[in-house]
Amino acid sequence: MANFVLLSLHFISFFVRVVVPHSYNVPALFIFGDSIFDAGNNHFKKNCTVQADFSPYGLNFFHHPTGRFTNGRTVVDFIAQFLGLGFQKPYLQVEMELRSQSRKHYPSNGINFASAGSGVLQETNRGLDVMPLQVQVQQFQALIHQNQINVNLIQNSLFLLESGSNDIFNYFLPFGTQKLDQDKYMQAMLAEVERFITQIYELGARRIAIFSLGPMGCAPARALLPEAPLNKCFGKMNRMIKEYNIALEKLVSDLPVKFPGLRGVYGAVYTMVQQFRGTPKRYGFVEVSSACCGNGPLGGTIQCGKEGYTLCKNPNRFLFWDYLHPTEHTCKLLAKALWGGGQVQIRPFNLTTLVSLKTHDKPPPFLVN
Repeated sequence: MANFVLLSLHFISFFVRVVVPHSYNVPALFIFGDSIFDAGNNHFKKNCTVQADFSPYGLNFFHHPTGRFTNGRTVVDFIAQFLGLGFQKPYLQVEMELRSQSRKHYPSNGINFASAGSGVLQETNRGLDVMPLQVQVQQFQALIHQNQINVNLIQNSLFLLESGSNDIFNYFLPFGTQKLDQDKYMQAMLAEVERFITQIYELGARRIAIFSLGPMGCAPARALLPEAPLNKCFGKMNRMIKEYNIALEKLVSDLPVKFPGLRGVYGAVYTMVQQFRGTPKRYGFVEVSSACCGNGPLGGTIQCGKEGYTLCKNPNRFLFWDYLHPTEHTCKLLAKALWGGGQVQIRPFNLTTLVSLKTHDKPPPFLVN
C-alpha cells in the first residue's frame, strides 16, 4: 500500500447508528462484482475453480460455508441489513431453485450476480469459469426481458458495483499473454465500467454506488508475486490502483451529466483501508498484514481451508481473513462508513442520503461533518 497521510479528523461515522429501515425508498439491491461481493454464485458453477464453499469460510456468522470469501458477512450483507432487506440470494442459486420448483418466483429484495475471480475485463480468469461483469449484466438483462423483474422496482432499487481488483492483480502475474501498457489497460477497464453503467441505466437503474479498489498491493496474496516485497506493501501495484481509482471517481462524478436522473456515489474503500492500517488499534485490529486463515508467507500462498492451512484464534482482530479478502469485522467497518460516513469515505454523499432520495428528487447539498 502506498503511504497514506492520516487526516486529523474524528471519524465518528464509522460507528453510525442505523436508522429505521422504513424511512428509505429502496425495495431491493442488485449486486455486481467479484469475490468481495459474491454470496455464493461460484458454488453453483460446476467447473468453476474459484470457491469458498468449504470450511472454515462462514465460521463466525453463518457457522457453515456459504460461498462468501470471508468468515461471516460481506459489505453488501451489512448494507442490506441496514436497509432491512435481508440477504440477497446468488442469481445461480435462484435459477436452480426455480428449475427444481422449490421456488416459484424471483426474490423481491434483489439478486446478487457477483462472481469471485471475475473482472471488468472479459478475459480476466476466463479459464477458471467465472462470470465476468459482462455476463452478470446479461443475466440481469435477461430477467427484465422475460418480465421477471418489475420496471418500477428497478427504478427504485440500489445498484452496487465493486470490480477490477482481479484485473489489476493479474496484470502483475509473471506469466500470461502480452499485456497492454498500464494506461491502456486501465482505460480498457474504465471503458467496461462505463459500458456497465450505460446498460443498467438503459434498463432503468437510477441509483448506483461504485466502490473503489482497495490497496491490493498490501494483501497477503502479494506473496505470490516474485516482484512484490513481504515487509511492506507492493507500491507499484498500489500506484496503479490509485491512478485507476482517481479515474473511476471522475467517471462517477460525471454521471449526472452523462446519465440524466442517475444518482451515483463513489465509495473510497482504498482510503478507508489505509486508515485501518495506519491506526489499527483504533479500529480493533492487532494484525493488518498477514491473513488470519491460510499458510505460507503472510498466510498468502495457501488458501484458507486448503491442505496445510492454519487459523488464527480471533479473526475479527485481523484485517484480512484469507490471502485476499477482509474479515467480517473489516467488512462491517467499511459498510458503516459507506452507510453514514463523510466525504473522506464516500462522496458526494453517503448511502443513507442516496437511499433516502426519491428518484425524482434533487440531491441535497452535502454537509461536511
